[in-house]
Amino acid sequence: MSPAPGAHPLRSDADLPSRLIDLAERFTGRRVVVIGDVICDRFLYGDPSRISRESPVLILDYAGDKIVPGGAANAACNVGSLGGEARLVGLVGRGDRDRRLYRALAPRVDRAHLVRPSGYRAPVKTRILAGSPHTARQQVVRIDHAADLADPAAAAGAFEAAALGALEGCDAVLVSDYGSGLVTPALFEKISDAVGTRGRRRAIPVLIDSRHNLAAFRGATACTPNESEAERIAGFPIDDDAPALERAGRAILRKTAAQGVVVTRGSRGMALFAKGSQTDHVPIYGTDEVTDVTGAGDTVIATLALALAAGASLYEGARLANYAAGLVVMKRGTATVTGDEVIAAIRAD
Repeated sequence: MSPAPGAHPLRSDADLPSRLIDLAERFTGRRVVVIGDVICDRFLYGDPSRISRESPVLILDYAGDKIVPGGAANAACNVGSLGGEARLVGLVGRGDRDRRLYRALAPRVDRAHLVRPSGYRAPVKTRILAGSPHTARQQVVRIDHAADLADPAAAAGAFEAAALGALEGCDAVLVSDYGSGLVTPALFEKISDAVGTRGRRRAIPVLIDSRHNLAAFRGATACTPNESEAERIAGFPIDDDAPALERAGRAILRKTAAQGVVVTRGSRGMALFAKGSQTDHVPIYGTDEVTDVTGAGDTVIATLALALAAGASLYEGARLANYAAGLVVMKRGTATVTGDEVIAAIRAD
């Protein structure tokens, strides 16, 4: 088995755009197993009517709602929209809301490995947005509901079995941990060990995105914390302090024993930390006047997973993920990006 993707096999700036386009074109058909917390992102729309007499709050006339796959399901939908084949492993219930979530999964998302326990209800993030149909609706408040699970032990066992059973023939594995407790460091180690014994000519990349416990997951090909998550792991603020960013990135690299750490920094772009390589700072693509950052992290790790599956280096993968992130934050709600959009952005940049 050859080594896992290096940081910089190609660093000629003149060659980079054509190389990135070639890699994006090779996304098609790459098989990515997405394992993790499937979340129901619900958007509730209302038209402002008047101020309530009961309290100084806005009354909204109901204008509709929409359910969109979130969490690991959003990452899987991004893999599919970018041209890959996503194999999703997670828990989805059988009630009305979960059925709507199930039906909303993208066509290129394989649902065969989803676990559907009786009585289970997926966690929900309800975002209430106000505004008329002719203006940009603004989020007023978000209400979160935790998952409703009667037998956590049985569900966890079924989830682990489904995860390990889905790995055959994959080109990359993406693990998405939103804190439900389903994704554990022990399971991540089993997944890494399983794909490491496949005897492939090239190592299968395994990526982790953990919102609250990243330091507990060790040995990934890459991880993608945002800046606030990086600050929490490092234990100090970063802001615009370049030395602090460097210390934080290197600290996460040591704590996770990952081959690469991509810190996403919003309007400041990304920073890539890799073993034995200098830090790469990737400026934001597009404008810093973003429309909506909902689900942008899922887009980043989905693009990076596909890029590594297609043979990209960590640096090339970060550059492609940066283009995808710059595109998705200009879309409203939990959104996806297509491979054609990424290629067009590279050509226009």
